Amino acid sequence: MKSVLITGGAGFIGSNFAHHALARRPDWSITVLDKLTYAGNPKNLCSLETNPRYRFVHGDIADPQVINSLFSKGLDMVFNFAAESHVDRSIECSNAFLRTDVYGVHTLLEAARRWPVYRFLQISTDEVYGSVRERAFREDAPVRPSNPYAASKAAAEALAHAYHATYGVPAIITRATNTYGPRQYPEKLIPLFITNALEGRPLPLYGNGDQIRDWLHVNDHCEALLHLVDHARTGDIYNIGAANERRNLDIAHLILEQLGQPVSLIRPVEDRPGHDRHYALDCAKLSALGWRAYIPFERGLRDTIAWYRHHPSWWGPLKSGAHAHYYQRQYGTEVFQPPDRLRGIR
Repeated sequence: MKSVLITGGAGFIGSNFAHHALARRPDWSITVLDKLTYAGNPKNLCSLETNPRYRFVHGDIADPQVINSLFSKGLDMVFNFAAESHVDRSIECSNAFLRTDVYGVHTLLEAARRWPVYRFLQISTDEVYGSVRERAFREDAPVRPSNPYAASKAAAEALAHAYHATYGVPAIITRATNTYGPRQYPEKLIPLFITNALEGRPLPLYGNGDQIRDWLHVNDHCEALLHLVDHARTGDIYNIGAANERRNLDIAHLILEQLGQPVSLIRPVEDRPGHDRHYALDCAKLSALGWRAYIPFERGLRDTIAWYRHHPSWWGPLKSGAHAHYYQRQYGTEVFQPPDRLRGIR
């Protein structure tokens, strides 16, 4: 039985990966570590509680005592999903991003140096490249992060690379495009637009909405990570994408169309500072290993909308309290207005 640590496993991609890995790898015993910040939700993992190959540990990757305790018992693989990940929040205050995304990764790597593991996957992002200038980015393109979140992830990558080169830590770095699907905290674009549309609230769209992103379904993302465990070369970087490039404005229209809501719900708001216009990845390196995305965007979006439609008890409480204050501060009172104050909404 292989012992696997998933950090940030109560969050969006981490929790989906925990479910996916337990189903696909019967010889894995999984420990999920999560600090349970606002984006870490125990409900994401409740269906795993009776699985004898699963356990949960409440803790912080930046806490050496917690990390050393886990590594000293022996681990075969580490998947580091733990991160502060919302660009807007990093622009507002970057302190937490430096602690988790940089110092936390350093803490994990130090433990992996002391108690060696077979694989250490550092889950990164295409945002480290910055905005596309001429053609889709390959893994050897220079990194030019445009916001504090992307900079913190680039710094984490540099640490992982250095610990591989210096100490032989078997690090593999993945840079995925925008991931979407069930259990994503409703501050990110797709779950925010879906849940707002379900409530009849305005959809806050930065600028004119012409920012282009490649959208990767979380199940395809999880499958790519399992594929890399088996086929990747340690010390390497791998792009993960789905060739599903869409403008943010088009995403808003698709969501409103599927939910039967009027386009008048789209509400342009002031663009954020340093907003990258276009992300695009060349994924030939991963494709050469025999992986490709299988979920068409239209089907993936339809299934994601259905999940949020049928799970209001999951996302409803998340949009109150501190999130509501943050949302109003970020987008303004007009966009925040509750649904019973709106008119003409189905």
